[in-house]
Amino acid sequence: MLVGDVAGNAKAIVAAAERACSELDTDLLVLPELTLSGYPPEDLLFHRGFRVAVEKGMATLKSARGNCGFLVGFPEYAGTQIFNSAALIEGGQVRATHRKSSLPNYKVFDEKRYFKSGGQPTVVDYRGFRIGVLVCEDIWEPEPAQMAKSAGAEMFVVLNASPYEIHKQRNREDIVGRCVKELGLPVVYVNMLGGQDELVFDGNSFVMDGAGKIVMRAPPFEEGLYPIEFERVGGVVRPVPTTVAPELGDAESVYRALVMGVRDYVGKHGFPGVVMGLSGGIDSALTLAIAVDALGKDHVHAVMMPSPYTSAHSLEDARACAEAIGVEYEIVGIAPAGKCALRHLHSSNAVVL
Repeated sequence: MLVGDVAGNAKAIVAAAERACSELDTDLLVLPELTLSGYPPEDLLFHRGFRVAVEKGMATLKSARGNCGFLVGFPEYAGTQIFNSAALIEGGQVRATHRKSSLPNYKVFDEKRYFKSGGQPTVVDYRGFRIGVLVCEDIWEPEPAQMAKSAGAEMFVVLNASPYEIHKQRNREDIVGRCVKELGLPVVYVNMLGGQDELVFDGNSFVMDGAGKIVMRAPPFEEGLYPIEFERVGGVVRPVPTTVAPELGDAESVYRALVMGVRDYVGKHGFPGVVMGLSGGIDSALTLAIAVDALGKDHVHAVMMPSPYTSAHSLEDARACAEAIGVEYEIVGIAPAGKCALRHLHSSNAVVL
């Protein structure tokens, strides 16, 4: 999703909902936190035009065809207040709305600047199940889930925009697992995917049973529709185990986060490609590999910029790297520019420290 492109996001949501209905015979499609606006929308929330766009976007969502419902995150405007909300839409109507109650205000999060906290649990009867709806930080604090269970929830569905950090998935599953084990209810945890400026969202959506065991995990850094079935056994709601994608090692996890961040930064800004300096060292070689994996070799142009202090070995390594990966490259010597700068420096009264 693209922050601010409400109309485009709405069309993508409708397409996903209609595909889920037609191809997977889905009862309920769950999308991440603030999918309609993109995350984080920040000061766009205060613009009147953005509010109008969100209202039009919600109207588009209600036009989705098919007999399944979908649960989607959106900024909800109520008078002068804004809520970080989730709406369950079915048959052109909003069946239920949950307002996020726990607003994070640490690290990259600044939600108390924008949103009003909701105070009530949301439990909706949907096709034979009582679903407690939560939004991201609601599952990291004990009270929202406890309130939802007290209101009759048999399972939790959580919409998230949880950014990537190394070992973050382990932390998510530990936190959610403690909540699940305490309350004894299964949980569907759906996380955002994609890069947004300095943030990367890795997906890694998962489902836990009431004992805190992972019974489904989507592959990280991969977009898709990942089905999970629930059944009632002896009056208890249980997920039917399915594929659990393996966790990535640290190096692969970091690398794929960098690739996704570069791909979405370049793509979402509409840049045709990148030009990068290639020195012959390991840093620029790794940067080149990331750029090519993110954008494709036809959208990466390498430039070698030798100076009088550049060794022939460095230039040979840089050329070999570019040719091995298959990108176009050129050599642009910087010696004349360096001489010009030195002449200017020596003719001035500058002090060099």
